[in-house]
Amino acid sequence: MELSLQIYFFSGTGNARTVVQWFADTALKRNIPAETIDIAKTDRKKIQPPPPHSLVGFVSPTHGFNYPPAMMYFIFRFPRSKGNSVFLMNTRAGLKLSKWFVPGLSGIALWLSALVLLLKGYRIVGLRSIDLPSNWISFHPGVKEKVVESIYSHCKGITIRFASKILDGKKVYTAFRDIIQDLLISPISIGYFFVGRFVLAKSFYATSACDKCDICIDNCPVKAILTVDARPFWSYRCESCMRCMNNCPKRAIETAHGYIIGIMCLLNMGIMVWFWQWVGNFVTIPTGNGWAKLGVTLTGWILTFAVMVLSYRIYHYLLRIPGIRDFFYFTSLTRFKFWRRYKPSRQMIAKI
Repeated sequence: MELSLQIYFFSGTGNARTVVQWFADTALKRNIPAETIDIAKTDRKKIQPPPPHSLVGFVSPTHGFNYPPAMMYFIFRFPRSKGNSVFLMNTRAGLKLSKWFVPGLSGIALWLSALVLLLKGYRIVGLRSIDLPSNWISFHPGVKEKVVESIYSHCKGITIRFASKILDGKKVYTAFRDIIQDLLISPISIGYFFVGRFVLAKSFYATSACDKCDICIDNCPVKAILTVDARPFWSYRCESCMRCMNNCPKRAIETAHGYIIGIMCLLNMGIMVWFWQWVGNFVTIPTGNGWAKLGVTLTGWILTFAVMVLSYRIYHYLLRIPGIRDFFYFTSLTRFKFWRRYKPSRQMIAKI
């Protein structure tokens, strides 16, 4: 029976999309039909089951040491198996120091997805992380183009070798090398999913350089950017994929570092202290272990979330005022010229 290949992917700035293309090209050179499917353009409620005995792949970046929610929700809804094999790949924040390629961290990205697919009846035949350049420019400047090209060239060879083995019918579980460190950082993955990603979703804003071209709105893979008060507004659907910030032709999209730091300080040294003092006037706040302590933690998270919702709406309104907008702009690190954006060119990828 002729083998066919279906690869489902999610990509923000293009790393995962490039890995998918390398894998698909390897299959096509073997005359194996390959279909690549962008889940951002797919209705999760209308996913078609893969053909019987076909090879299925899932490729996605790592967000908060897990697959982004868009990919996880897609996998949760994916039809049950009819005798299919599956491979899972994730791109993660790779760097290069001198001549050494430094790997990123995966967390539960591959393991949780593999577990879900196993329970759906699939056979996991491959688990592999690919350390393409980190694109999380809210935290660091974009990698220099020369370094990007070097990392891409290095990772292309790794991807082709992995693809060749999988297409030969072999099983490749390279990700098991990282399982100990992945499990150690798994609590961070959980914290990011329930709290961190919502905070980061409210870290973006458009400066006065924004000419309302709507490129960010039109190209957002999860349709998270809205127009509010005639300005781009990042909703809680944002998954911090960095596509908008890296693709903005005016470099008008920034990370509001000053705002985030200010809100966190206000929460930890002001609002949270006042809230628990106020609650203490009516009830005894539990400090022991068990369910009571969990309740206190969850209450703190809910309060944090509520403050973020209210404060970001106020903050977005204040951005209309020039002086206040300038203040937020000057407290953002991404405004500096040395804070490069990350956007691998098609020409660079093509020549590798």
